[in-house]
Amino acid sequence: MQVSEAIESRRAIKQFDPEHELSVAEQDRLIELAMKSPTAFNLQHWRFVVVRDPAQRQAIREVAWDQSQVTDASMLVILCGRRDVWQQDAQRVWRGAPAEVREMMHGAIDAYYRDQPQVERDEVMRSCGIAGQTLMLAAREMGLDSCPMDGFDFDAVGRVINLPDNHVISFMVAIGKKAADVWPRPGQLGIDEVRFVDQF
Repeated sequence: MQVSEAIESRRAIKQFDPEHELSVAEQDRLIELAMKSPTAFNLQHWRFVVVRDPAQRQAIREVAWDQSQVTDASMLVILCGRRDVWQQDAQRVWRGAPAEVREMMHGAIDAYYRDQPQVERDEVMRSCGIAGQTLMLAAREMGLDSCPMDGFDFDAVGRVINLPDNHVISFMVAIGKKAADVWPRPGQLGIDEVRFVDQF
C-alpha cells in the first residue's frame, strides 16, 4: 500500500472485531515503526503502554465512556511521554555523534528545557502525536484499522497503568479489524480555508 493510499483510507473506527488477534511479533513491529518517528533533539520522549490484560482493558473501558473499541480492538496502545527525558537520556541518545556535536547538543537541550515545564509537556505531546499518526499509518499499511482516542479520564487511566509522576498520557490508539463500515467522511474543509501562504 502506498503511503498516500494509507492516508486516504485511514478512518477512526469505532467498532472492532473482538475475535481478531494480533501476534506479539505483529504488535512489536507496529511499535518499532512508531519508534522511527522524529522527536525534538532525538530525545524519544514517547513511551508506549500496550495493554494486553483483559481486566485492565475492562477497567480502562469503564473510565472511557464505555467505548467498545477499548476492549474489542486487537491492540490498545496508550501513548505516554516522559517529561524529564532531557535530564536523563540526552547523553545516551547522542552517544554516537562526534564529540563536538554531543557537546553542542547537550548545551542546547539544557538551555531549551531547563525551568520550562510547559516546553517539556508540549514536546511530549508533539512527539506522541507524530508517533501516534505513524502507528496508525503503519497499521493501515498492514491492512488494519485504528482509532485515536482521548475520550477517557486521564487520571483514572494513569492509575490503571501505574503512570509514573514524571510521565503524562497523550492519547490512546485502538488497532484491529473493523467490524462495520464507517459512514462517508462527514465533511472536509476546503484547502483555501486552511492553507495560507506566507501569512494569514
